[in-house]
Parts: sequence; C-alpha cells; structure tokens
Amino acid sequence: MAQPERFSNLPEYAFPRLRKLLSGIEPGGAPVVMTIGEPRHPMPDFVAPIMAENIALFGKYPPNEGTPELLDAISGWISRRHGIEIAPDRITSLNGTREGLFNAALALCPEQKNGAQPAILIPNPFYQVYAVAAAAVGAAPVFVPAVAENGFLPDFAALDAGTLDRTAIAYICSPANPQGSIADGEYLENLIALADRHDFLVFADECYSEIYRDDPPPGALAMATRMGLADRVVMFNSLSKRSNLPGLRSGFAAGGADAIGQIRRLRSYSGAPLPLSAQAVSTAAWNDESHAVENRALYHRKYAVADRVLGHVPGYRAPDGGFFLWLQVDDGEAAARKLWREAGIQVLPGAYLSREVDGLNPGQNYIRVALVADEAETEQALECLKQTIYE
Repeated sequence: MAQPERFSNLPEYAFPRLRKLLSGIEPGGAPVVMTIGEPRHPMPDFVAPIMAENIALFGKYPPNEGTPELLDAISGWISRRHGIEIAPDRITSLNGTREGLFNAALALCPEQKNGAQPAILIPNPFYQVYAVAAAAVGAAPVFVPAVAENGFLPDFAALDAGTLDRTAIAYICSPANPQGSIADGEYLENLIALADRHDFLVFADECYSEIYRDDPPPGALAMATRMGLADRVVMFNSLSKRSNLPGLRSGFAAGGADAIGQIRRLRSYSGAPLPLSAQAVSTAAWNDESHAVENRALYHRKYAVADRVLGHVPGYRAPDGGFFLWLQVDDGEAAARKLWREAGIQVLPGAYLSREVDGLNPGQNYIRVALVADEAETEQALECLKQTIYE
C-alpha cells in the first residue's frame, strides 16, 4: 500500500537518525546517554502501593475522559497552580500528551479556513509530533524560527496577514523543548490576542512547566481566562516530567467546553484510555505537590552544575526551565560524532529537531543535552563534554 503523499515529506524520526549517524563508531568510553528526555529521578513512593491496591481494575474498561476522581484532582491542581477554576467537563485525561497533541489537531483543525488550506504554526525547532499532526489533517505546516535573536520563542506576529488568516492552530511549548526558554505573561497575552484577531486556537504544550529555575512559568489557559478568551487555548500537561512517571503515559488537556468536547468525542472512537489503576496513581500524583517540589530541587542542583562547568563556554545560555541544554557548536552532527567517538557521550544534533526553511536550519549549529541523570553523573559528563568539544 502506498504511503499517503502528505506523510512522504516527513524526515526520519530523530533517534533512528542518530543511530545511523553513530553506526560503526566505537564509543570512546563507558556510554553516557544524554539524548532522550526520560527522567531518571525516583518516582513518588506512593505509586507502587496505589497500583497494587488497584490491580484488579485492569479487569475493567476505563472511561476515556478520566474518572471523576482524576478530573477533580486535575481541576484542583490547575486551581492551585494557575489560580483559575476549570470545571471537570473542560478537562480530558490523555494517554500521554503526545497522543493528545496529535488527536487535538484531528479533532479541531477544519478542512478549510477562509476558503483555503488551513495552516498550523510550529516553532522551529520543535517537538516532532506537531508536524505529524499537521500532515495528518492536511494542513500546511508553517515553521516559525525560535532562535537567539528572538529569545528562542517564535514571533508569530511577524507572519503576514494572509498566513495568519488561514491559521487554524498555533503550537507553543513553554518551557521550550529544546531551548528551555519561557513564554512570559506579555508574550502569552500577545499570542492569545493575535489568535483572537485571526480566529485560531493556541495549543499550549506545558509538559515541562513544573521544572524551572526561578519563578513558575505562567500558563496560557490562565492568561486566556483572565482575558476572557479561554476558548482560544487548549493546554496540555502530564506527569512524565513533573512526577518522573514517563511510563505511566498519563496526561491531560484542558480548555474551552466546546474544544474539549470535540477532543473527547474523537477519543471515544479512537483514543487509548488510561487504565483505571493508572488513573488512581495519577489522581494521587496531581493531589500531591511535595514530590514535585523535591524533584525540582534536584534539577536546580543540576542547573548549578551546568552553569559552573559550561558558564564560560562561548554562546552558553542557561535554560530558564525544562531539563535540556541547547549548546552552540560548529556543527551538531560533527559534535555528536566526536563526543561519541572520543568520550562515549551521546547527544542529539539540533538539526534533527528542526526543519530547513529558506536554506536555514535553526538547529544546525546546536546539540541538545538532557540533564536527566543524577548530579554526579551529570557533572562528570558535562566536564568531559566541555573538554572534548570546547577545549
């Protein structure tokens, strides 16, 4: 069966590309993997007991949108964290937010916008599911550079009016993957106002929102609610990073009643509901903040390590949030090969997270480094990285 034409232009996913790049190269030391954003801090102590207590629930079909207890827990967390009240019917649980970020586009992107092919705005570099979602709905992806000159946040307002008028969805990630930049209140207010003027939705990917250096990142849905424009935003978050539970595959989407209703309707046919035992764990996790505070403190220590080890490296920029370093190099692929060959350190070339537009790939001269190991391993690896490519 022939591959649909709209998927034929998708590049190979980042990690298979990396395996090919490093194929045949013997690592120059005990392998240290700093590529994938898989947290390695301990998961909360309550996870195993709650899972065991609810093991029999694997014998029942779970509700797609989430149990009342889970939806109440998420609603309560949003209230405490963002200071807004979101009723449970404006929330749906997700089998991980990657699934939600994809399915929301299927549910909410129209076939046409103002009589033309709809556009989906995507920061560049970006989390790759955004582009796959655009391809799946037949929308035109518009890759908007998020580079040093604009604080690593896409300047959507700089797009021409014609593009904005046919835009259906704009994805924004804050703290950003991979750069760690945070969209502040003014940025979010301007983006939401732009969305209202040109009649599009903002999909706010906030999966890294609970890992930050100083002040908590503002939320797009909270900003939109205060502006009286809550229907303009769908926010996504999960327990993968906040609670060190990437394998639980537990997230949520929240937004306007109509948008969430459409997402729920699609997921009732095609979504993968979260098992009831996992929903019980998720309920406890959203109701508990102490483990998230402890987790954030571990990242603060690694931020300090990165600043100390790399602070004098030309072009180094300390991330405001998230757990990635976005390090400037002469060439990302060459740096990745050198680090693997000489030090056994595996990093991701920045170009694998970006698209070339007008002859420029904004990730070409970067590598992404994940700070997911413990403090001692992180410090040793960063010292070795610095000696290998910067000295």
